Amino acid sequence: MTEQVAKTYFSKELLSWYRLQKRDLPWRKNRDPYRIWVSEIMLQQTRVDTVIPYYHTFMSKFPTVRSLAEAPEEEVLKCWEGLGYYSRARNLQAGARMVVEKYDGIIPDDKMAVSGLKGVGPYTSGAIMSIAFNRPEPAVDGNVMRVLSRYFCLEEDIAKPATRVGIEKLAVTLIPEGAAGDFNQALMELGALVCTPKSPSCLPCPVMEHCEARHTGRELELPIKTKAKAPRKEFRSAVIVLGKGENEGKILVRQRPATGLLAQMWELPHLQVPDDKSQWFSDSALKEQGELAEMLSHMVEGDTGLLIRPRNWLMDADHIFSHIVWKMRVYVTDLGEESVEDIRKLAAVSSEDLPMLAAESNEEYEVREVANTNSDVLTYRWISKEDMEQLPFPNLFLKILQYYWN
Repeated sequence: MTEQVAKTYFSKELLSWYRLQKRDLPWRKNRDPYRIWVSEIMLQQTRVDTVIPYYHTFMSKFPTVRSLAEAPEEEVLKCWEGLGYYSRARNLQAGARMVVEKYDGIIPDDKMAVSGLKGVGPYTSGAIMSIAFNRPEPAVDGNVMRVLSRYFCLEEDIAKPATRVGIEKLAVTLIPEGAAGDFNQALMELGALVCTPKSPSCLPCPVMEHCEARHTGRELELPIKTKAKAPRKEFRSAVIVLGKGENEGKILVRQRPATGLLAQMWELPHLQVPDDKSQWFSDSALKEQGELAEMLSHMVEGDTGLLIRPRNWLMDADHIFSHIVWKMRVYVTDLGEESVEDIRKLAAVSSEDLPMLAAESNEEYEVREVANTNSDVLTYRWISKEDMEQLPFPNLFLKILQYYWN
């Protein structure tokens, strides 16, 4: 079979299969470029089943580009809470603001303009242009590279940028005239449902008959991909500080700096333990647990002026980022008797006022904004369980707080 015959067969059979078997997904209700844009950003590194409820919530809260552009960032992050990879939400909102400023709130039918939006890379621009505007642009993600590598028996390493470029050029030649949107979605659908990474379902595959990997018994071997470097471990310890007086029933949290990992998200006070002290996280390291608790006490006192007293270990928790694994040990603490006078003074301050007071006073007893070692600003405040409904927390701290309060 010639290459052109194989291409024609692939495109025809795949498109027919998709139009009969495609899933009923909320972003497929119409071809609104904004809805497609939001869905594609949410779907990056995230399963469809996970995305669907978030998508419904997000679209109900921010139904238009302009509504997203004008929303407070904290509100957008809260709506994204639990979905992870929060830079996606920030970039999406930044892109929406660009659309409002440059294009009067209308996403343009122009590849260069769409590609210039914050957070929009080659795949996302291809998806928007093809699905929303039916332009014959490739939308090549991991699913697509896997499908085409197997069908055409491509042996190039898909982790290399040059391989992606080559597959994009190949994908363009496969797009049937007038059916770019459906075809690109069909490719993604096949990779997600049938031509899966570890256990491809070859028998129900609509293009199995001419799949080169299947013919040569290499469907489990392809695609070839260099393994990514394993994420490094970071040992951290956090405290749940219980309030007193007017802050009875509340706990102390802080907001991360405006830049960097998890920017502007809220979290429990915590610190990174030096790598040479990782043995402190052993269950048998009783003496070291005391040293770790002392470090935490010094951190909170230095940041806020409050003296804390460890009460008990609560839990250990792990969180995997793309390049880091946080190994977190969590303790419950209260305010020591030595800080009674400080507590009385602090009790006169409402938790909502604390970030404002931080800029107005340097009195030792106040929970205030403090500079960390990177000169980034941290904001501390007391919150109740109900306040969690307003503040965005990363998944790790969200799970810890839910475990504590439930």
